[in-house]
Amino acid sequence: MITRLTSHLISVNPLDSATRLAAQVFLTVVPLLFVVASVAPQSVRDHFVDSVHNVFGLTGSADAQFKKVYQGDTSELRQTTGIVSVLMVLISATACSRAMQRLCDRAWGLPRVGARVAAWRWLAWLLAWLVMIGLQGVLRSGFGHGLWLGVPLLLIAQVGMWWWTQHLLLTGRVPWLPLLPGALLTGAALSVLTSTAKLYMPRALNHSLDTYGSLGAVFTLLSWLIVLCAVVTLCITAGAVIAREPAVARRLGSPEPPSAPPGAD
Repeated sequence: MITRLTSHLISVNPLDSATRLAAQVFLTVVPLLFVVASVAPQSVRDHFVDSVHNVFGLTGSADAQFKKVYQGDTSELRQTTGIVSVLMVLISATACSRAMQRLCDRAWGLPRVGARVAAWRWLAWLLAWLVMIGLQGVLRSGFGHGLWLGVPLLLIAQVGMWWWTQHLLLTGRVPWLPLLPGALLTGAALSVLTSTAKLYMPRALNHSLDTYGSLGAVFTLLSWLIVLCAVVTLCITAGAVIAREPAVARRLGSPEPPSAPPGAD
């Protein structure tokens, strides 16, 4: 299995996939944050603030910059953001969905599907993850009951989202059960990463802002996203390899592996 995993990782090229995916995530998240800040009601914006605070534990300069966008007066921002702008942001943001779909296709060695089949799935995935980000705060706090409930809830939510993500973006070409190993690995790894982010991200963001200004914060966030996307790439690819191991494949009903490893995209 280790030999097959190593060979599959080389063909998928996780560093290249993770870098491209992180760039697309960054270019998607920033415009969407401004859209949410301009059109969402205050209660929704408060959920986003709580979620970011729970994940990153922002303090100092980074906290002030974030609150300026989400808890300040957004009337001027709302005036410059119309329905057309929101639609354009959503359409351009599907580049992130397409990058994630390519990652899933390459992990399972499947060919691309046409835009006609996948287009609505790109938007559905984006909207679902926006909801998930907004719920991070209440999930992590266990709906007010503490970490003893919040940590298991967050893990279940992460596993469920990555299970559904693979099935959605693979357009149902792989049955549900074979996707479970990748979902378990990805959900567990990201739960650990996001739970420990507050130990180092506030200090790193504040240092970058104070030393280099906004460009420093961009570099810090992009570096963190590359690590996050590398973990996603490794876990989904490893999950596909594990699901095709003979003993596991018989129990999960995994599809046959492709005759040749997926080429670089």
